[in-house]
Amino acid sequence: MIGLNKVSGRTRGLVTLGAAFAALIQCGNYSAAHADPAPATPYPVPYNFIVDAAFAALRNIGGSAPGTNNWTCKPSAEHPEPVVLVHGFLANRNDNWQTLGPLLANNGYCVFALTYGNDNGGSSAGLVGGLASMESSSHQLDAFVDKVLAATGASKVDIVGHSEGATMPYWYIKMDHGSEKVAKMIGLAPLVHGVGIAPGASTGSNTGSANGPALAEFPATSAFMQQLDAGGITVPGVAYTQLVTRFDEVVIPYTSGIIAEPGVTNITVQDQCPQDFADHLSINSDPAAAADVLNALDPAHLQPIPCTLVLPAVGAVGSGSGGSS
Repeated sequence: MIGLNKVSGRTRGLVTLGAAFAALIQCGNYSAAHADPAPATPYPVPYNFIVDAAFAALRNIGGSAPGTNNWTCKPSAEHPEPVVLVHGFLANRNDNWQTLGPLLANNGYCVFALTYGNDNGGSSAGLVGGLASMESSSHQLDAFVDKVLAATGASKVDIVGHSEGATMPYWYIKMDHGSEKVAKMIGLAPLVHGVGIAPGASTGSNTGSANGPALAEFPATSAFMQQLDAGGITVPGVAYTQLVTRFDEVVIPYTSGIIAEPGVTNITVQDQCPQDFADHLSINSDPAAAADVLNALDPAHLQPIPCTLVLPAVGAVGSGSGGSS
């Protein structure tokens, strides 16, 4: 059993990192622009997290990441499921997806992103999200998925989530009948079993409330995590891919992002690229992880995994903005 002081310290670490990232988005303003999918001129794709991705979000406060939320987009036969991007704790639909938003659009996907669990009257344009209980955010995600399905004419969506943005959809798929609307679930630095304890270990205690705010639901001892874990996390018919990094300083241990159940693909970034030191934040702009996302979405057309030096928080060294891949 891990002491609650350790769990609390790790939870505080998540808050500190998230707050630092949220602070970046509190200045500046810029009008949002929704561009067409698979544009003739590809969107720039930044792989340097701090210099390129974070500051690109600053230039579009309250907007959407490039390539996302084009509500006239119709899925192609090659990519029949639209992709819904679900941000992490204290992030939003814009800052979390400066890399994957344009990358997926360049590759011909209809891409949509919401801001959930914020204090902006439920508006998807809120600057800081992921605060409300994950149960209530699950209902918000369900409404957004319905909106995407109605706009695109698709029967199911694929979800790509980061951190809490993976945890909450696991609940949605398992507990809120989301499996009827989700074909693939891809988690980046996901929190599956809670912070502070190895998967499968017994805590011997139950703290927190399944109806409390999201922060109280992150520890492995919370009622939320225990309900999510009970009887297995996955649901038949949904393809799951987990992307974890050994240098995750928020999801501790990083193996809390692994789902040891049949039909789940678990990928540790460093097993592919030893020179990749992506952490909890920079995995969002990691070239290797981005290629893994593309491969998980379209396993019939696998792309090579690009290995380059990736630093914690910074992202890929020497990588500016690329094109379609």
